[in-house]
Amino acid sequence: MFEHHRSPLLPAAAFARRMARFAASSGLIVSAALALGVTGYHGVAGLPWVDALLNAAMILTGMGPVDRMETTAAKLFATAYALFGGVAFVTTVAVLFAPLVHRFFHRLHLELEDDAESGAAAR
Repeated sequence: MFEHHRSPLLPAAAFARRMARFAASSGLIVSAALALGVTGYHGVAGLPWVDALLNAAMILTGMGPVDRMETTAAKLFATAYALFGGVAFVTTVAVLFAPLVHRFFHRLHLELEDDAESGAAAR
């Protein structure tokens, strides 16, 4: 998926395309998680679609629920969705930032190799 540590650094245009693909993947994760929450809040808690969307979005962003859950099933769904939302958030951040972190370490590794080679050549 990413270039080998001995490969040259990916050109800026190719890196921008990679970032766009990973951003799109992150968007799909968020969209799927939001759709799951909206469907669950509407079906299990009986909230109208807009209120279900609001609750799902607030849970996914870490802000907390808006509406009070009245039934046991709704409370259990909200609990499970809150736990799922935390995992979905961490996963989304990891997918979004993976190319950036890889590029940072790849560049650092290439610089360390260049320093080691220039130090060996000076001897």
